[in-house]
Amino acid sequence: MSQNPPLLTAAASSRHTWKFFRTGGLDQVALTTAADLLALDQLDPKLWVALSCPVKGIELDEKTLALIDSDGDGRIRVPELIAAVQWATARLKDPAVLLRGADALPLAAINDATPDGRVLLSAARQILTNLGRAGDPAIPVEATADVARIFSASALNGDGVIPPEATTDADAQALIRDIITCLGGVADRNGSIGITAAKAEEFYLALAAYVAWVEQGAAAGLAVLGDTTGAACAAILAVRAKVEDYFARCRLAAFDARALAALNRQESEYLALAARDLKITTEEVAGFPLARIEARRPLPLLEGTNPAWSAALATLHATVVTPLLGAGHTELTEADWASLQSHFGAYEAWLAAKAGGAVEKLGVARVRELLDGRGRAVLAGLIAQDRALEPEFNAISAVDRLVRYHRDLRALLHNFVNFADFYSPDRLAVFQVGTLFVDSRSCELCIRVDDPAAHALLASGSKAYIAYVECRRASGETMKIAACVTQGDSDFLATGRNGLFYDRKGRDWDATIIRIIDNPISLRQAFWSPYKKFVRLIEEQVAKRAAAADAEASAKLAANAEGATQADQAKAAPRKIDIGTVAALGVAVGAIGGALATLATGLARLAPWQLPLVLLSLMLLISLPAVIIAWLKLRQRNLGPILDANGWAINGRVQINIPLGTALTARAELPAGSHRSLHDPYAEKKGGRRTLLAVVILLLVLLGLAKIFGFWPFDSASVSAEEAPAAESMN
Repeated sequence: MSQNPPLLTAAASSRHTWKFFRTGGLDQVALTTAADLLALDQLDPKLWVALSCPVKGIELDEKTLALIDSDGDGRIRVPELIAAVQWATARLKDPAVLLRGADALPLAAINDATPDGRVLLSAARQILTNLGRAGDPAIPVEATADVARIFSASALNGDGVIPPEATTDADAQALIRDIITCLGGVADRNGSIGITAAKAEEFYLALAAYVAWVEQGAAAGLAVLGDTTGAACAAILAVRAKVEDYFARCRLAAFDARALAALNRQESEYLALAARDLKITTEEVAGFPLARIEARRPLPLLEGTNPAWSAALATLHATVVTPLLGAGHTELTEADWASLQSHFGAYEAWLAAKAGGAVEKLGVARVRELLDGRGRAVLAGLIAQDRALEPEFNAISAVDRLVRYHRDLRALLHNFVNFADFYSPDRLAVFQVGTLFVDSRSCELCIRVDDPAAHALLASGSKAYIAYVECRRASGETMKIAACVTQGDSDFLATGRNGLFYDRKGRDWDATIIRIIDNPISLRQAFWSPYKKFVRLIEEQVAKRAAAADAEASAKLAANAEGATQADQAKAAPRKIDIGTVAALGVAVGAIGGALATLATGLARLAPWQLPLVLLSLMLLISLPAVIIAWLKLRQRNLGPILDANGWAINGRVQINIPLGTALTARAELPAGSHRSLHDPYAEKKGGRRTLLAVVILLLVLLGLAKIFGFWPFDSASVSAEEAPAAESMN
């Protein structure tokens, strides 16, 4: 059994009486009063036109949308929009002012009867005073944005982040930079990188832990080689794995001499290296043994070693072997190796238990200096000063939020709860990014898309004709849009066709069609489509035949030219007329003439008023199926898949019916009162006769199709009794 979401209960849904309006076949809730806004949380989400929308790619201030997007996931959902409306209405005397969408918020509209309202009103007046506009009755978004920018330019701005420039104390600045170096920083409101109270506490804990660890090692006497113990231990760790590998191979060679060849690298591997330009890099020979493997052979340290490891072995000899065994000890037995490692066992265990390692890069001396200095107290004072400014900055932020909601919530509500703006004749929806001019049309339903190929997968279900267009500006800025063509035809729309796009700011973009989803555009296009297809088919066939004839003529011309060069050797035989060809041509001409005569005879028997009816019937027979299919698809045009493919969650069936489609795409029309001259100095002289000939040919084609499909008005019953004998004699 389904349940309503927490924001709606059955009891709550009955408290407010809603009004609905119907536009474009879609029932939508009307938002006209303060009561509608206050009861928005009682409206069943199933009655909302949209359930979510993205914060990018729509014509609303992204900062306002980011304020509404409380979880920061890049999408605005029903609960977040309700929360924004409730926050704004609680701070206004008359919530209905949100439905006006004005740029400036009147100070008198702020509800000063509540503590939050009084703080907001005081902060708004202070902002205007600071800007030298103390007498203004209203505060615009530009004013709050300016003050927030000025305030955030201060290093101490109530956000809890202390950058180095927050103080003029050089020691404190160095301390803050040390903390950032060791633990990383946090971005301040003004863009600087600083630290927080938590970072400062973590840093001083690390300092104390590191000093305690260092003192523990010193007390235990683990530094067997004094200050060089760390370097010596690092030298051992650097070669430990390879030394262990070497002695293991030697033990295996002592166990069975047959393994010696396999334990040393094969000759083929050296041949592969020799075929290249040798660099003796780690990648080339680092995997080879440290030295040549032999049974019970000591490890050489200075000569006869793997070139990739010779430097590390020399360091081992200088820092470990020489102090402990003497400089003349240039080889290590397995027992020597074990003895050396035993000297550093306790030191390695102490290293593994290192504490406060994040501050080790500062050095022990700097760590002790910071622990003993007054920097911690200075940081605490800066943090306290910043915290004291937090209420002031929060008040400014709240004023900015309220002013933005006052300006933008109307537009968002009328493009989310309902689609009143989309169906309005004088407004554009927030997802309409501009107007595309192409092929003597202007298309207003243009939506910004990031990936046309991905968008088309879902948008194809809209049953709309969609042209994906790449838009470019001289500055190098680019974007892609999906433009719905909802009036006219698609005869001259194709990929590569250029146009001009104007965005909502009035800027012009060069536009090129890069992809098309083909669907019916209008009933008129569907009516004439069979004839246009027929004409295109004839044109294609004529072009093919002409090309074939041209190729054949060229071949014959080449053959004749070749024959002319041999004319002095033999004379061409006289060409005979093929009687069969002549007969075939005569039969064809006779058949065509007979068909035309039959059509002319049939037309002559009809009354004049029957001729238009016959022509109209034939045209309906041909065009009606295409018109019916187009009408069905046009009834199914739906904006939902187009917006869903762009990140929306459309809840209602936002249909684009034929009247709405006509409004969304405007065709070129002469202005009212224009004067038009039909005199064309370049008109073809025989244009009238050619037009008449085309009409006659079309009529004959229609009659021929009627004969083929059985829709023939001239049957045998129409032949008069006087004409019957003549017909029989002809047969």
